[in-house]
Amino acid sequence: MSAQPDHRHYVRRVVLPSGKTIEVVYFEDQVPAPTERSAPQHDIHVCGTCSSELVYPVEWHEAGATHWQVALRCPNCEWSGTGVFEQHAVEIFDEELDRGTEALVRDLKRLVQANMEEQVERFIDALRDDHILPDDF
Repeated sequence: MSAQPDHRHYVRRVVLPSGKTIEVVYFEDQVPAPTERSAPQHDIHVCGTCSSELVYPVEWHEAGATHWQVALRCPNCEWSGTGVFEQHAVEIFDEELDRGTEALVRDLKRLVQANMEEQVERFIDALRDDHILPDDF
């Protein structure tokens, strides 16, 4: 009787945008060796060329059980590149992206509020100065 090969594996749960959860099974012999494929670990959102903190992902996908391949772009100096990063570094990057998104949403809300106030003031001025007539409706 032949011995069964020892296939070690890693299971990762992924929540899809639809809300469904799937399990992805990785077998050890399919996992890339981190020392061979990993990019230098640094703050992924910081550009290595111009030090801008606005680097964002263009595309990313799994590159093994604990690594992600991420295509990056810097809008400040137009640098772009791809690297393979450890899960922990990508999670920190994702948190930084969330903080940036929250800041953009706050700024957007303030801009919308300011624009709405300006439009209301212009409408009030138009009414007061008789620039709006019944024919306008």
